[in-house]
Amino acid sequence: MGPCRQGAREKAVIRSGRTKLENSLLMRLGGMFVAITVLAVTSMSTSWMVAETIQGSGEAINLAGSLRMQSWRMAAIYQRLQSDGATEDAEDLGEAIARFEADLKAAPILAVLPSDETTPLWHVYRQVENDWRTVVKPGLQVTPAAGRPARGSVLDDIPAFVAHINDLVKQIEDAAEAKILVMRVILGAAVIATMLVVALAIYLVNNILVYPLRGLLGLADQIGQGNLAVRNDLTGEDEIGRLGQAFNHMAEDLSMLYQNLEARVEEKTAELTIANRSLELLYHSIARLYNGPIAPRTYEILLKDLENVLGLGHGLACLVEGDGATRGRVIASTLPPLPEGADPCSVMSCAECLARPALAVHPLGDGRRVLSLPLNDTEQLYGVLQLEMPPGKELVQWQSQLLEALSRHIGIAIGTARRTEQSRRLSLLDERAALARDLHDSLAQSLAYMKIQVSRLKPLVEGSGAGSEAGDVLAELREGLNSAYRQLRELLTTFRLRIEGEGLGAALQTTVTEFSNRGGIPITLVVHLAGCKLTPNEEIHALQIVREALSNVLNHAQARQAEVSVSCNSDGSVSATVTDDGIGIHGTARAHHYGMTIMEERAKNLGGRLSVENLAARGTRVALHFVPSTRREDNGTIHPIQPS
Repeated sequence: MGPCRQGAREKAVIRSGRTKLENSLLMRLGGMFVAITVLAVTSMSTSWMVAETIQGSGEAINLAGSLRMQSWRMAAIYQRLQSDGATEDAEDLGEAIARFEADLKAAPILAVLPSDETTPLWHVYRQVENDWRTVVKPGLQVTPAAGRPARGSVLDDIPAFVAHINDLVKQIEDAAEAKILVMRVILGAAVIATMLVVALAIYLVNNILVYPLRGLLGLADQIGQGNLAVRNDLTGEDEIGRLGQAFNHMAEDLSMLYQNLEARVEEKTAELTIANRSLELLYHSIARLYNGPIAPRTYEILLKDLENVLGLGHGLACLVEGDGATRGRVIASTLPPLPEGADPCSVMSCAECLARPALAVHPLGDGRRVLSLPLNDTEQLYGVLQLEMPPGKELVQWQSQLLEALSRHIGIAIGTARRTEQSRRLSLLDERAALARDLHDSLAQSLAYMKIQVSRLKPLVEGSGAGSEAGDVLAELREGLNSAYRQLRELLTTFRLRIEGEGLGAALQTTVTEFSNRGGIPITLVVHLAGCKLTPNEEIHALQIVREALSNVLNHAQARQAEVSVSCNSDGSVSATVTDDGIGIHGTARAHHYGMTIMEERAKNLGGRLSVENLAARGTRVALHFVPSTRREDNGTIHPIQPS
């Protein structure tokens, strides 16, 4: 079956090629040119052949015509020979006879004789030859008697003989004219046939070549003007038909390409629009982040921008405090209101996202999906952004790139801000340390000297008998100097406090440990500051208020235990309380005890309030409440990017 199918296929290919060859326009045009060429060659060849047959006819006519003259000349010589019988005339007559006979059988005359011996020309020639051979020549060879004419002389046969020669000349002339006529007819027919073939060729060329090409050129002009719907009706099997079909295919391809080009232009326009929106989002987000990278309002607007630009669901932003944290605190969220006490991180698996080092989509237990973006730089993880993925939503490449770039910028902005704050904190601590050294070298030395002088003055006053009034004044002076010196030493201790990179929580732990060891009582510390960002000055003031309250607990409360609690509230404010189980506040502090006044002044500097109250059972509570400056600055106008 294989060879049979192959043979059938080859035959089909051969038949198809033969059909194309038969319908080929080149074959048609070639046939026309071949016909014209054949006509031209045929006419020229025939003319050449006729001309070849005519060649020598003139010489033959001249020779045949000269035979007449020779006949009359021989008759004249023969007549003279009859008259005088001169030997010279006999010789001339013999030469004339030989010449006549030679001319009669000359090659030009024989050449014009046709191959058909039944023609009149052959008949006349034979008659002349026969008359010459049987009548004229024998008669001329008989020598007549001188002075006596011969009865029945050859001279009487010469006129008839010349008449036959005239017929021969006439036949030769007619034969030549007939050949010339044939050549004229052939040439005329060839010219007419050539003109007909040329006219037919022009007609066919116009119909099968010029007109279709002109139509195709017009259609090409229309396509050039943008009309891609034009088509031609050339459906032949020749080259023009195939050209028309190819033109239609080209027009269809151009139309499809144009449509595809429009689709690609729309696609590129959409991509440029997306790129523009992405750049706009990056620009505004980076500008906001570097102005206030940890402000909750900034993250809320950022989350809304991501929802609008990327078509994502609600989200939240979590930040962690310090390395190694396993749970973050939500500082911004676009989630709908949750039931009271519900934790957004438990809803969005915030803790799980902290363990993911890169952008990832992971499912929740209720069938939803969450996109997590770690907020980190090259040093540490600062938090995560979490966004709900709508059902069926998948991130494309540009969205993933945008989210990764944005998360990197957020992490870098947070790290930069924290390093800047740390640098400012260190600068402030260095300045406070320098101030502490100056106070120690000046005012502390002066107060110490005054205390020594008062101690020296007391025995002198008592020995001089100046009275109890002078003693009371001296005692008050001594107590005031001791109180001022003690407060100065406390101030120097405060100035030397350093809140290192661990933040306020570590400084509070150090303070609690210090006062617990100094007073010998247990002091409990509870710190929850995740989500609240304090400036170095706010940390110092808050730490100093706690230290002053603990100092009062050790010096005046007679307490057995105490508790320090510092927390970040849901509204972004900070609350700090120092509670003890001592004797509480009874009466007014003495004139030289300035601790409460200093704490109230520090609270005012923080823009907050300080409250001191006795507990119902036993003890005292000192409470500080203030709003960090970063939270107050976040109340400015920041507008999210609207979807275009």
